[in-house]
Amino acid sequence: MAASSKQVEQLTPFGHALAGALGGVFANAAVYPLDTIKTQIQADASHTHDAKLTHKGARLDQKSIIALLFSILREEGISGFYKGFGASMIKYAYFFFYTFVRNSYSKRLSRSVKAGAKVPAISTAMELILGAVAAALAQLFTIPVSVIATRQQVSRSKKRTATYPPQPYPQAVQSAEDEDSDSFMAVGRRIVREDGVGGLWLGIKPGLVLTVNPAITYGVFERVKGIVLSGSAKTKLPPWYSFAMGAFSKTLATVVTYPYIMAKVRVQASVKEDDGLDNAEKGQDHVVHRKRKYSGALDVLKKVWLADGFFGWYQGMNAQILKAVLTQALLFMSKDQFEHYALIILTLWKRALQA
Repeated sequence: MAASSKQVEQLTPFGHALAGALGGVFANAAVYPLDTIKTQIQADASHTHDAKLTHKGARLDQKSIIALLFSILREEGISGFYKGFGASMIKYAYFFFYTFVRNSYSKRLSRSVKAGAKVPAISTAMELILGAVAAALAQLFTIPVSVIATRQQVSRSKKRTATYPPQPYPQAVQSAEDEDSDSFMAVGRRIVREDGVGGLWLGIKPGLVLTVNPAITYGVFERVKGIVLSGSAKTKLPPWYSFAMGAFSKTLATVVTYPYIMAKVRVQASVKEDDGLDNAEKGQDHVVHRKRKYSGALDVLKKVWLADGFFGWYQGMNAQILKAVLTQALLFMSKDQFEHYALIILTLWKRALQA
């Protein structure tokens, strides 16, 4: 145990970020099938003409998470659970953005202190601000990959017989191949073809708003921790207390922000649809007018409210919370191990540079 503590203490801030990223990738891989399910539920009405129809015609309002897992397994096999998995890994770049932001602030703080004086600890409020800034930076740089991953997760693998607008050979052949493919590059090209480069940043506004989610999680955790430890000589919580409180704070943050989480997914998953105009009457043969179903997150919330009421805003929340709690548990149980792995990786890298 002492050796483990010594190893953890040797980690640099970058090392802790690497450990966090490694742990996040491991936890994400373990719960990714559940992530695919919750994304399909959240994006339900955004990619089908019938708001109640999703995977292979199954009604999500009548199927449990387990039933949907078996449905995907039966129709698409194990690979159906991991659509967009590779692309989703980019979200763990947050740990490195946070390390950069926190180190920059720490250096600025140390320069403001007189020589020989002790550098004050970063306050809880400032930790929340730094976390929000890091999350916003991560959103700006990683959301194109997030949009592609979301489209991959909700894709139906249906063979399309036409492209919009019709294109001459050989471009039409390449476009048809893209339409049939769920690969990262094919989905990316499809988005750019439909919406331009700006389409890769769909959902950036709700994404920036949702940077408050970790701030709420951390703030609630620290508040509850203070209440539990008040009147006690202890300064640290028992391990399973920390897990239970972490799960509670994450659940509360999810409940508060979930409507916007759902809206972001629907904006990112939405594709342009035929606007229903009669082209023949306008003398425009072979021209298909298409428009996006949602103009933004607020438009999603408005339409869902009108269609399904208040509870429509929380469609799929049980899967979101289950995924969050399981991820929290896996990160908690593997924290020390991944800090050990990070130390080994950094040590080997240092030796390689010195060789």
